[in-house]
Amino acid sequence: MEPQLPNRKIIHVDMDAFYASVEQLDNPALKGKPLAVGGGESRGVVAAASYEARKFGVRSAMSGYLAKKKCPELIFVKPRFERYREISGRIRNIFFEYTDLVEPLSLDEAYLDVTHNKKGNPSATMIAKEIRRRIFEETGLTASAGISINKFIAKVASDYNKPNGQKTVNPDEVIEFLEALPIGKFYGVGKVTQEKMYQLGIFTGKDLKLKSEEYLSEHFGKSGSHYYNVVRGIHNSAVKPDRIAKSVGTEHTFFENLVSEVFMEEKLEQIAKELEKRLQKKKIAGKTVTLKLKYSDFTQQTRSKTLPYFISDKSLIFETVKELLYQEKPKDSVRLLGISLSNLNTEAGEKKAIVAVQLKFDF
Repeated sequence: MEPQLPNRKIIHVDMDAFYASVEQLDNPALKGKPLAVGGGESRGVVAAASYEARKFGVRSAMSGYLAKKKCPELIFVKPRFERYREISGRIRNIFFEYTDLVEPLSLDEAYLDVTHNKKGNPSATMIAKEIRRRIFEETGLTASAGISINKFIAKVASDYNKPNGQKTVNPDEVIEFLEALPIGKFYGVGKVTQEKMYQLGIFTGKDLKLKSEEYLSEHFGKSGSHYYNVVRGIHNSAVKPDRIAKSVGTEHTFFENLVSEVFMEEKLEQIAKELEKRLQKKKIAGKTVTLKLKYSDFTQQTRSKTLPYFISDKSLIFETVKELLYQEKPKDSVRLLGISLSNLNTEAGEKKAIVAVQLKFDF
């Protein structure tokens, strides 16, 4: 017997190629052209790619050098995060007209629980259509949406009819949908896990479902129980409008590698200053300072120190980071430095998710 599933009504809204679409909106000359937001030089990284660029295999997090190699006609533009945040705020205001249960994941995507919504509309599918229409009318941008009984399925569904589309997985379709789903489409299954599953004969949700929880835990550790449950439609994480940040950080990639701690120290002071601004804006402080170093061979190292008190001041952050920097000599020249603060003063107040009651209604 399949487990009885909670009938929440969850929408996952995902903007279509958000950063790139904003750039094409603001500069019509870029419309219809392969575009990447980010650095085009040899050390740059693609932050976002337009759909025209994606046809050539250009993806976010790809080096600018490789992106240009894949698409010689690629146009690079520098990111304008203030502009993206401004539009994201307008989109979020639309969400709040329908429900207060909005959980932003980033500037361009969010979960909405519309089980009990402000419009009194019983159809989550119609609400999603209306929200997408409103977004287009008020910003000129398109969004895609997934609608289902939990966050996991809604997230997977939102990717189905991109761009500018939506997909609803009704309660009575959940099991069939998950069984037919290619394993690589399961949210959270990356390339490495996908390859491992292939080696174990797991290619679809149906194959995954045949494996016991013990078997999956043996091969995938703590994630095993998660895979066992989600393929059965069990994912009880509620939409949390007050998501608590676990850490706040800032990092910089440099045009030329840094070979001396003296130069690194100078850059870290600037990064600490930026971090201080972010912490003050959020009214957050933390106890654990982490220094991140990415070397010329792209290997990464972190060094952390936990203080007995909360800090947010640049000078205290910088002094701690200097201590971490000189803890041991960097093993190579450095291409990226970052500072983050965790063990924040917000975590103590984090609320536990409330499991929704079982409800019966039209979807």
